[in-house]
Amino acid sequence: MTGNTDIKIEQFEDIEELSGSMRSQLLDNKLMHSVLENDKETIDKGKVIKEAINQGISSFTPDMMFENLVRNYQLAENLYGKKLISFISGYDASYVQRNIKIPEFKRELKNKIKENIGKLKKDNLLDSEGNINDEGIELATLALYLEELENITPRGEFGERQHKKVSHYGDKASIQSYKQGSRYRDISIRQTLKTAIRRRHDEIISEDIRVHERESRGKTYVVYALDASGSMRGAKIDSAKKAGIALAYKAIENKDNVGLIVFSKDISTKLMPSHDFATIIREITKIRASTETNIVEMISQSIGMFPSDNITKHLIILSDALPTIGKDPEKETLQEAAKAHETGITISIVGINLDERGTHLAKKIIEISEGRLYLVKNLEEIDKIVLEDYYSFA
Repeated sequence: MTGNTDIKIEQFEDIEELSGSMRSQLLDNKLMHSVLENDKETIDKGKVIKEAINQGISSFTPDMMFENLVRNYQLAENLYGKKLISFISGYDASYVQRNIKIPEFKRELKNKIKENIGKLKKDNLLDSEGNINDEGIELATLALYLEELENITPRGEFGERQHKKVSHYGDKASIQSYKQGSRYRDISIRQTLKTAIRRRHDEIISEDIRVHERESRGKTYVVYALDASGSMRGAKIDSAKKAGIALAYKAIENKDNVGLIVFSKDISTKLMPSHDFATIIREITKIRASTETNIVEMISQSIGMFPSDNITKHLIILSDALPTIGKDPEKETLQEAAKAHETGITISIVGINLDERGTHLAKKIIEISEGRLYLVKNLEEIDKIVLEDYYSFA
């Protein structure tokens, strides 16, 4: 695929009950194949759209972007971020900053911005007005997924709660003799060889074959609550999105139901727990940071997202501030946390650089809800922490 070829993005296929890897399910997508065949230019454009969304930008306007860079570079960098500036200018952001006052460079910069944004329009990632369209969102979703995929797939599990009921989709437990209906993928090669050797068989016969019997995990519903307030813009929300993808990937692979609720001043996204991985990651990609933090309303609405059944119900809240809306937001937050606990919901909080007041409130929330508190300093660890918490309660 070249820069002169329109990028055609097909819809992600709905993910049903999975008997294999979700990665292979998504790899059926034509665009995924082209990307995995080292089409760097295409995936780089997806990263540009992703970066714009993370910065809270929904449209690319060449003249406005140019004027902002020229008028006050530092403010423009805060608004767009270095990665986006590098793409629209074609230069490293630090180079743009050093040369932004030079007349010749300004003329070249203006043309470069129009040219590069024009390419996004030509590839049908932006509409004629420069707004990010559905195909742009799809490519950004794929870029975000691929970035997190390498972190998801090699990572081990953090310890799961076991149940006695036997299930094909549980974890490996005791070793049993092979019988009709056993799956070939559950054959234990080591135990089979040991049995054949112990019996002094020159060849393996059916009676030698040993398989892993599997234990099921309890049914779990988990809701990922992502803070999309203004302070989350940029790297924070990018890391939070990747953690959400990691959670959805692993939980759905384990046959658990995953939901999503996005909160700032209002609830902007609410996805009931399901196995629909494609929809979850698409909605995660679209999240833009804005205004304040209404954690009270988020907890209140999340209660209704869980079934009334006697199952594992867990809410994971990721935020960098607690909370800012309401007459007495701290008291109201604790009241909602208590209501959630009464319905059997545990609440964990992943706090990014929480201040002393926020940490104090977070500790009270988890005491009430019997959850866990994780205080994050390194954004690169968020996905690992979210998965660790999931496996602690699933």
